[in-house]
Amino acid sequence: MQYDPLLVQPMREELTRAGFEELHTPEQVDAALTKSGVSLLVVNSVCGCAAGSMRPGVVNSLVNEKKPDHLFTVFAGQDTEATQYVRDTYLAGQPPSSPSIALFNNGTLIGMIHRYQIEGRFPEAISQALKGAYDEFCVPTADAV
Repeated sequence: MQYDPLLVQPMREELTRAGFEELHTPEQVDAALTKSGVSLLVVNSVCGCAAGSMRPGVVNSLVNEKKPDHLFTVFAGQDTEATQYVRDTYLAGQPPSSPSIALFNNGTLIGMIHRYQIEGRFPEAISQALKGAYDEFCVPTADAV
């Protein structure tokens, strides 16, 4: 069963306002995650115990000298085909997790933060974990120079 679109719209906008592109179909997922460079994919959700910290943590992580080239999101419980396709194709071998955060380099998964690693953490801790990954895998952005 899908969530009410009016209920999830503010949760979607929390990421789209920060520059995330929503992926609604498997075709959009393929087009996005096969781009060259580093891509951040957020599996967004309504989970109050984790997503409420995850979204602000992710947004804050983008205030960094190094950050991903591409920002994408799917919404579990809304973008069901796209979410399932991401899990089956790009996150194969990883347990399903909503919310979750995945980092890709040239379409290959290089890091993932699962729901159990998000629950109970403050946004600042999530942000710092992501910034550490960006510092390791990303190049400085033009606006950081």
